[in-house]
Amino acid sequence: MGDQLTPLADDRALLGRTSTAERVSDILRSRIAEGFFPPGTRLSEDGIGGALGVSRNTLREAFRLLTHERLLVHELNRGVFVRVLTVEDVEDIYRTRRLVECAVVRGLGEPPYALDGVAAAVAEGARAAREADWKTLGTANIHFHRELVALAGSERTDELMRSVFAELRLAFHVVDDPQRLHEPYLTRNQHLLDILRGGDRYAAEQELAVYLDDSLDKVVEVYRRRVGAPA
Repeated sequence: MGDQLTPLADDRALLGRTSTAERVSDILRSRIAEGFFPPGTRLSEDGIGGALGVSRNTLREAFRLLTHERLLVHELNRGVFVRVLTVEDVEDIYRTRRLVECAVVRGLGEPPYALDGVAAAVAEGARAAREADWKTLGTANIHFHRELVALAGSERTDELMRSVFAELRLAFHVVDDPQRLHEPYLTRNQHLLDILRGGDRYAAEQELAVYLDDSLDKVVEVYRRRVGAPA
Protein backbone atom coordinates (compact mmCIF):
# COMPACT_ATOMS: atom_id res chain seq x y z
CA MET A 1 0.00 0.00 0.00
CA GLY A 2 3.06 2.27 0.33
CA ASP A 3 3.26 3.25 -3.35
CA GLN A 4 -0.49 3.76 -3.42
CA LEU A 5 -0.23 6.31 -0.61
CA THR A 6 2.44 8.45 -2.28
CA PRO A 7 -0.07 10.71 -4.09
CA LEU A 8 -2.02 11.08 -0.86
CA ALA A 9 1.00 12.76 0.71
CA ASP A 10 0.49 15.58 -1.81
CA ASP A 11 -2.83 16.32 -0.09
CA ARG A 12 -1.02 17.09 3.14
CA ALA A 13 -0.70 20.73 2.08
CA LEU A 14 -4.50 20.99 1.98
CA LEU A 15 -4.64 20.52 5.72
CA GLY A 16 -2.83 23.79 6.34
CA ARG A 17 -2.08 24.68 9.91
CA THR A 18 -5.44 23.58 11.29
CA SER A 19 -5.55 19.82 10.77
CA THR A 20 -9.04 18.61 11.66
CA ALA A 21 -10.97 15.39 11.22
CA GLU A 22 -13.39 17.20 8.92
CA ARG A 23 -10.58 18.26 6.60
CA VAL A 24 -9.10 14.78 6.61
CA SER A 25 -12.50 13.26 5.83
CA ASP A 26 -12.91 15.74 2.95
CA ILE A 27 -9.61 14.57 1.47
CA LEU A 28 -10.40 10.88 1.90
CA ARG A 29 -13.91 11.34 0.52
CA SER A 30 -12.50 13.02 -2.57
CA ARG A 31 -9.94 10.24 -3.00
CA ILE A 32 -12.67 7.61 -2.74
CA ALA A 33 -14.77 9.53 -5.28
CA GLU A 34 -11.79 9.61 -7.66
CA GLY A 35 -11.31 5.86 -7.36
CA PHE A 36 -8.05 6.13 -5.42
CA PHE A 37 -9.29 3.66 -2.78
CA PRO A 38 -11.37 0.87 -4.41
CA PRO A 39 -14.15 -0.96 -2.52
CA GLY A 40 -12.81 -3.53 -0.07
CA THR A 41 -9.53 -1.66 0.46
CA ARG A 42 -8.28 -1.79 4.04
CA LEU A 43 -7.25 1.70 5.18
CA SER A 44 -4.04 1.70 7.16
CA GLU A 45 -4.02 4.13 10.07
CA ASP A 46 -0.23 4.28 10.07
CA GLY A 47 0.07 4.68 6.31
CA ILE A 48 -2.61 7.32 5.83
CA GLY A 49 -1.79 9.14 9.06
CA GLY A 50 1.85 9.30 8.05
CA ALA A 51 1.05 10.45 4.51
CA LEU A 52 -1.19 13.27 5.77
CA GLY A 53 0.82 14.06 8.89
CA VAL A 54 -2.13 13.76 11.27
CA SER A 55 -2.57 12.05 14.60
CA ARG A 56 -4.15 8.65 15.05
CA ASN A 57 -7.05 10.21 16.97
CA THR A 58 -7.74 12.71 14.18
CA LEU A 59 -7.66 9.96 11.58
CA ARG A 60 -9.98 7.74 13.61
CA GLU A 61 -12.48 10.57 13.90
CA ALA A 62 -12.29 11.07 10.11
CA PHE A 63 -12.91 7.36 9.64
CA ARG A 64 -15.92 7.63 11.97
CA LEU A 65 -17.37 10.48 9.91
CA LEU A 66 -16.95 8.56 6.66
CA THR A 67 -18.44 5.44 8.23
CA HIS A 68 -21.49 7.54 9.10
CA GLU A 69 -21.64 8.56 5.43
CA ARG A 70 -21.63 4.87 4.44
CA LEU A 71 -18.32 5.13 2.61
CA LEU A 72 -16.34 3.05 5.13
CA VAL A 73 -17.11 0.09 7.35
CA HIS A 74 -15.38 -0.94 10.57
CA GLU A 75 -14.87 -4.67 10.99
CA LEU A 76 -14.09 -5.84 14.51
CA ASN A 77 -10.49 -6.99 14.94
CA ARG A 78 -9.81 -6.39 11.23
CA GLY A 79 -9.83 -2.64 10.73
CA VAL A 80 -11.51 -0.07 8.51
CA PHE A 81 -12.41 -0.85 4.91
CA VAL A 82 -13.88 1.00 1.95
CA ARG A 83 -17.45 -0.20 1.69
CA VAL A 84 -18.60 -2.70 -0.93
CA LEU A 85 -22.08 -1.70 -2.11
CA THR A 86 -25.09 -3.94 -2.64
CA VAL A 87 -27.64 -3.66 -5.46
CA GLU A 88 -30.03 -2.08 -2.96
CA ASP A 89 -27.40 0.55 -2.18
CA VAL A 90 -27.01 1.35 -5.88
CA GLU A 91 -30.77 1.67 -6.36
CA ASP A 92 -31.02 4.02 -3.39
CA ILE A 93 -28.12 6.15 -4.68
CA TYR A 94 -29.90 6.61 -8.00
CA ARG A 95 -33.21 7.31 -6.27
CA THR A 96 -31.50 10.13 -4.39
CA ARG A 97 -29.78 11.39 -7.53
CA ARG A 98 -33.07 11.53 -9.43
CA LEU A 99 -34.80 13.42 -6.64
CA VAL A 100 -32.01 15.98 -6.23
CA GLU A 101 -30.57 16.45 -9.71
CA CYS A 102 -33.94 16.71 -11.45
CA ALA A 103 -35.18 19.15 -8.82
CA VAL A 104 -32.08 21.31 -9.30
CA VAL A 105 -32.61 21.50 -13.07
CA ARG A 106 -36.34 22.11 -12.69
CA GLY A 107 -35.69 24.99 -10.26
CA LEU A 108 -33.05 26.81 -12.29
CA GLY A 109 -35.23 29.85 -13.01
CA GLU A 110 -34.81 32.03 -16.04
CA PRO A 111 -31.84 31.59 -18.41
CA PRO A 112 -29.04 32.16 -19.14
CA TYR A 113 -27.49 29.71 -16.67
CA ALA A 114 -23.92 29.71 -15.35
CA LEU A 115 -22.77 26.64 -17.26
CA ASP A 116 -18.99 27.09 -17.31
CA GLY A 117 -18.42 24.28 -14.79
CA VAL A 118 -20.77 21.93 -16.64
CA ALA A 119 -19.04 22.70 -19.94
CA ALA A 120 -15.62 22.13 -18.36
CA ALA A 121 -16.73 18.67 -17.18
CA VAL A 122 -17.90 17.81 -20.71
CA ALA A 123 -14.52 18.91 -22.07
CA GLU A 124 -12.76 16.84 -19.40
CA GLY A 125 -14.72 13.79 -20.51
CA ALA A 126 -13.93 14.40 -24.17
CA ARG A 127 -10.20 14.55 -23.41
CA ALA A 128 -10.39 11.30 -21.44
CA ALA A 129 -12.23 9.58 -24.30
CA ARG A 130 -9.65 10.71 -26.84
CA GLU A 131 -6.96 9.18 -24.63
CA ALA A 132 -9.05 6.02 -24.06
CA ASP A 133 -8.81 6.67 -20.31
CA TRP A 134 -12.14 5.21 -19.29
CA LYS A 135 -11.61 5.48 -15.54
CA THR A 136 -10.99 9.21 -15.93
CA LEU A 137 -14.04 9.44 -18.17
CA GLY A 138 -16.10 7.95 -15.33
CA THR A 139 -14.68 10.60 -13.00
CA ALA A 140 -15.50 13.31 -15.55
CA ASN A 141 -19.09 12.04 -15.70
CA ILE A 142 -19.33 12.39 -11.94
CA HIS A 143 -17.87 15.90 -12.21
CA PHE A 144 -20.56 16.71 -14.80
CA HIS A 145 -23.34 15.80 -12.40
CA ARG A 146 -21.63 17.52 -9.50
CA GLU A 147 -21.55 20.72 -11.57
CA LEU A 148 -25.22 20.28 -12.43
CA VAL A 149 -26.01 20.14 -8.72
CA ALA A 150 -23.82 23.20 -8.11
CA LEU A 151 -26.18 25.22 -10.33
CA ALA A 152 -28.56 25.30 -7.35
CA GLY A 153 -26.09 27.50 -5.48
CA SER A 154 -26.75 25.56 -2.27
CA GLU A 155 -23.90 24.52 0.01
CA ARG A 156 -26.16 22.02 1.79
CA THR A 157 -27.14 20.34 -1.47
CA ASP A 158 -23.52 20.25 -2.59
CA GLU A 159 -22.53 18.64 0.72
CA LEU A 160 -25.30 16.05 0.52
CA MET A 161 -24.43 15.06 -3.03
CA ARG A 162 -20.68 14.96 -2.39
CA SER A 163 -21.22 11.82 -0.33
CA VAL A 164 -23.70 10.38 -2.82
CA PHE A 165 -21.25 10.82 -5.70
CA ALA A 166 -18.47 9.26 -3.64
CA GLU A 167 -20.72 6.22 -3.06
CA LEU A 168 -21.47 6.15 -6.78
CA ARG A 169 -17.78 5.83 -7.49
CA LEU A 170 -17.74 2.70 -5.35
CA ALA A 171 -20.43 1.24 -7.59
CA PHE A 172 -18.42 2.02 -10.72
CA HIS A 173 -15.54 -0.09 -9.42
CA VAL A 174 -17.60 -3.24 -9.95
CA VAL A 175 -17.93 -2.50 -13.67
CA ASP A 176 -15.65 -4.74 -15.72
CA ASP A 177 -16.01 -2.71 -18.94
CA PRO A 178 -15.88 0.99 -17.99
CA GLN A 179 -15.77 2.09 -21.63
CA ARG A 180 -19.12 0.43 -22.34
CA LEU A 181 -20.65 2.03 -19.25
CA HIS A 182 -19.26 5.56 -19.49
CA GLU A 183 -18.64 6.36 -23.15
CA PRO A 184 -22.32 6.69 -24.24
CA TYR A 185 -22.90 9.33 -21.57
CA LEU A 186 -20.30 11.66 -23.02
CA THR A 187 -22.68 12.39 -25.91
CA ARG A 188 -25.62 12.60 -23.54
CA ASN A 189 -23.75 15.05 -21.29
CA GLN A 190 -23.12 17.28 -24.32
CA HIS A 191 -26.80 17.02 -25.29
CA LEU A 192 -27.91 18.07 -21.80
CA LEU A 193 -25.48 20.98 -21.89
CA ASP A 194 -26.87 22.08 -25.25
CA ILE A 195 -30.45 21.96 -23.93
CA LEU A 196 -29.48 24.07 -20.92
CA ARG A 197 -27.65 26.54 -23.12
CA GLY A 198 -30.90 26.86 -25.05
CA GLY A 199 -32.65 27.73 -21.79
CA ASP A 200 -35.20 24.89 -21.77
CA ARG A 201 -34.96 23.60 -18.22
CA TYR A 202 -38.11 21.49 -18.54
CA ALA A 203 -36.73 19.57 -21.52
CA ALA A 204 -33.42 19.24 -19.66
CA GLU A 205 -35.19 17.78 -16.63
CA GLN A 206 -37.01 15.19 -18.76
CA GLU A 207 -33.79 14.24 -20.55
CA LEU A 208 -31.93 13.94 -17.24
CA ALA A 209 -34.61 11.69 -15.73
CA VAL A 210 -34.37 9.24 -18.64
CA TYR A 211 -30.57 9.47 -18.55
CA LEU A 212 -30.45 8.51 -14.86
CA ASP A 213 -32.93 5.66 -15.31
CA ASP A 214 -30.85 4.25 -18.18
CA SER A 215 -27.65 4.56 -16.15
CA LEU A 216 -29.24 2.79 -13.18
CA ASP A 217 -30.38 -0.11 -15.38
CA LYS A 218 -26.86 -0.55 -16.77
CA VAL A 219 -25.09 -0.40 -13.41
CA VAL A 220 -27.58 -2.79 -11.77
CA GLU A 221 -27.22 -5.21 -14.68
CA VAL A 222 -23.46 -5.29 -14.15
CA TYR A 223 -23.89 -5.61 -10.39
CA ARG A 224 -26.18 -8.60 -10.66
CA ARG A 225 -23.73 -10.30 -12.99
CA ARG A 226 -20.58 -9.54 -10.99
CA VAL A 227 -21.73 -9.97 -7.41
CA GLY A 228 -24.38 -12.61 -8.01
CA ALA A 229 -27.32 -10.59 -6.71
CA PRO A 230 -30.78 -12.04 -7.36
CA ALA A 231 -32.78 -10.60 -10.25
